[in-house]
Amino acid sequence: MVIEQLSIDEWERLKAIRLRALADAPDAFGSTFEQVSLWPDTRWQEQCRTIPTFVAVIDGRDAGLVRGVASREHSDAVFVISMWVEPAARRQGVGSALIDALTAWARSRGFSRLLLDVSDTNLAAIALYVSKSFQPNGRTSTMPPPREHIREHQRELRILSSGLSDVGER
Repeated sequence: MVIEQLSIDEWERLKAIRLRALADAPDAFGSTFEQVSLWPDTRWQEQCRTIPTFVAVIDGRDAGLVRGVASREHSDAVFVISMWVEPAARRQGVGSALIDALTAWARSRGFSRLLLDVSDTNLAAIALYVSKSFQPNGRTSTMPPPREHIREHQRELRILSSGLSDVGER
């Protein structure tokens, strides 16, 4: 397995992986396949230019994805978005490697926390986040329409400049 950061001209690759993720796990994301499949190429190009995207490649195949954006609410935090591992590659360390890549990227840019929202019923994702020391921070919400019946909670990972995580009190 190799983790690659997409370059700004790899928007078609981003589009293909993202649509696979939405088709595979529709209740894991705020966006729907139907919404995202209608995006014009210019939107994909812009996303590839502005959102750091890491892809896990196994035997030449894109097998997972994670992206991160600066939090709108917290200047010290990166929000984890689009986390996905294809079914055949799950439980093989792919998700962990993707989180590690995003953590290293965030740390190198001076961020001290990663935040994410996860569905309360997505037990596999929760297990991954627990294994990476993400802790619930008390914030809860629901998914956007049309899945507002799905509850989610926010988790947080504090990262230190040394590369270690700090799961103690905030």
